[in-house]
Amino acid sequence: MVIQSVIKYQIFEGNTSETKTLIPVLEAFQKKFDIGKPIIIADAALLSQKNIDALQEDGYEYILGGRLKNETEAIKTKIIALEVEEGKPKEVESKNGRLIVSFSPKRAHNDKKNREKGLKRLEKRVGCGKLSKEHINNRGYNKYLKLSGEVNVSIDYEKYKADGVWDGLKGYVTNTSLPRNKVIENYSQLWQVEKAFRISKTDLRIRPIYHRLRNRIEAHICICFSAYAVYKELEWLLKNNNIDLSAEKAINEIKEIRQLRYVLPKSQHVRTKILKPTERQSQLLAMKI
Repeated sequence: MVIQSVIKYQIFEGNTSETKTLIPVLEAFQKKFDIGKPIIIADAALLSQKNIDALQEDGYEYILGGRLKNETEAIKTKIIALEVEEGKPKEVESKNGRLIVSFSPKRAHNDKKNREKGLKRLEKRVGCGKLSKEHINNRGYNKYLKLSGEVNVSIDYEKYKADGVWDGLKGYVTNTSLPRNKVIENYSQLWQVEKAFRISKTDLRIRPIYHRLRNRIEAHICICFSAYAVYKELEWLLKNNNIDLSAEKAINEIKEIRQLRYVLPKSQHVRTKILKPTERQSQLLAMKI
């Protein structure tokens, strides 16, 4: 029996907005792979409200990262009142569906640590007089700044302390009927997408593209995409052969394999011989395809 793998990607002009590509891409993939409507999982930063509205209008279910601090004051009050514990997510209703809130002590530690670092940077800049009223905005940790009189910039420590109530909290927006833990579990798989982008952009150099002609751009992306498909196939082979190596480490091991090329003196036939490989290299050479 021959198993055929089918892969697909689409290319759009750089000035084409996501609102014009999301639904057509989903429909094209459904048609290509003969599947029903999938549940869309995405980071909050990747989907605008227009895209969310488009998903709802076309009957798609989704799981999105929630921006808790960007919610209305009424919803933020409800979130704080939830008193969420580790492993016991809770939820409230939002305009885009169920807003599920989880808590992680590790995340709380990192959030607090990052806020403290941000505060120290602000204190240093305020002490040096490098901040002016132009810096009073809601971007990053500048939200802790306040303006007294006309030119006196200081730090609002009360606002800094109040922000600690959000440490460790993470939001997920969904219009599915999945259990809360299942929603969180599915969303947590986004690391694989993030890893794919990292590999594509760094290891395979899909970006930046130093081409001007369309056919060259398409060829460049095709080569990079094909290389990524081979990379994923290697990952599958390693797992299937019970070899405890990442694809990256396996590639580095393969690069270190040495082969000797020699010519028989009488027949002049060319022969090759792999020099003594390491245990890891022997495992890779013996992989079942």
